[in-house]
Amino acid sequence: MNARLFWKSLAVQAIVVAIPFVILGLALDESFFEDWGWLVGPAAWLAGSAVTARILSMPLGYVLFSAVAGGVAGTIVMIATSHWAGMAAALLVFAASCGSYDPEAEAEAQRESAEARAAANAEPKATAER
Repeated sequence: MNARLFWKSLAVQAIVVAIPFVILGLALDESFFEDWGWLVGPAAWLAGSAVTARILSMPLGYVLFSAVAGGVAGTIVMIATSHWAGMAAALLVFAASCGSYDPEAEAEAQRESAEARAAANAEPKATAER
């Protein structure tokens, strides 16, 4: 676990998600969120995670997975308690997942994959030459 990445992803996601919620909260009345919050909230959460991935230079798929994990955890907590507790849980799970990202392990896996592909491509050529 990379503690620095945990805190950075927590702060960036919180800020990136707060911006549209503040703007929408000021522009729209509460009935909009009662009717459409189930759609707007997750959409803003996923869009915010894409921005977070870009800001932190992390793989988009990894960060979107973290966002889904955080969203599921947050929804469970929200149903059991309140919206704000659910948001806190979602942010913490998101940040914990992002904080576990290891770019060195990813680079090693990509090297191994490239080597395996190269070996698989070389094998038919060697068989054909016989």
